Amino acid sequence: MNVEELKTFCREFDGVTETLYGEPGNVLTYYVGGKKFAYFKTSEPEKWRFSMRVSPDRFVELTGVPGVKPARYMGRFHWITIVKVEQFPAGYLAELVEWSYGKARHKR
Repeated sequence: MNVEELKTFCREFDGVTETLYGEPGNVLTYYVGGKKFAYFKTSEPEKWRFSMRVSPDRFVELTGVPGVKPARYMGRFHWITIVKVEQFPAGYLAELVEWSYGKARHKR
């Protein structure tokens, strides 16, 4: 899955809003019910790195995978960053995004 396909995938969930923030954050963020579930960095040197929340077990598993790291400032909440989405298995990526969306949607 490339960046454009992943953006489209994130937009297709029910109730999703997309917000592009400029300086200093430079992020494209996806929300459901006012809760963030995923975002892209939109400036260099981290352009198009993708971050989302994962379960604590997946966080431990995934942060040991090359090209995946704890998300800056959000790692303590079990958010990961995938450096190059096109190199990550598409089916697994879709599963992780769906989980993050569900977590945000049902969080009160």
